[in-house]
Amino acid sequence: MQNIQIPVALEGAPFLLFSALCSLIFALLGLIYPALFFLALTGFVLYFFRDPVRVLPTEANAIISPADGKVIIVQEVEDTRFLEERVQKVSIFMNVFNVHVNRAPFSGTVEQVRMQPGRFYAADKEKAELHNEYCALTITTAEGIRYAVVQVAGLIARRIVCRAEVGDKLRTGERYGLIRFGSRVDLYLPLQTKITVRVGDKVKSGESLLGYLQKTTQ
Repeated sequence: MQNIQIPVALEGAPFLLFSALCSLIFALLGLIYPALFFLALTGFVLYFFRDPVRVLPTEANAIISPADGKVIIVQEVEDTRFLEERVQKVSIFMNVFNVHVNRAPFSGTVEQVRMQPGRFYAADKEKAELHNEYCALTITTAEGIRYAVVQVAGLIARRIVCRAEVGDKLRTGERYGLIRFGSRVDLYLPLQTKITVRVGDKVKSGESLLGYLQKTTQ
């Protein structure tokens, strides 16, 4: 028998309980409009913190999307912060209506977790990459391939949740955190990675295929 999955992220529980309790109290007091307001708020919280079950791609070496949203960058860049080499970068912009749970793109061991305080510019703008608050995981696969996945805060998103710690072994598609109220997730991948998405593509966390991780040819 499969385990029952509650389709709401745990981080949403306090907000859900508060809004539902307020709705109940106002309803018992006969205050219809406040009760309806908090009832609607409860519905929004349920929608915002939803955590649907996703079906992973079965292809070998498949890199899956760490976030729901729209692909806004696919390009080669010189990464001087995380992998310190030339890489392929894929950025996914999450709006307020997307699922906000983030998942591991590829199985591996967490080698570094870096939380960097910063500003809160609009996440789809170029300056957000350099100045916004972020949380970066550097992960090494069983084959010794290193990649980085970075949660970036945005104009409205002021809370990055990352449950991963150094030494954790994450599985492809495993939930490891979320960003409240949208923002973006950046992936820094080795140059030899075969990318299969383009700018403008819509992707789903834990389900959409971004490309294939390949070993370096000697």
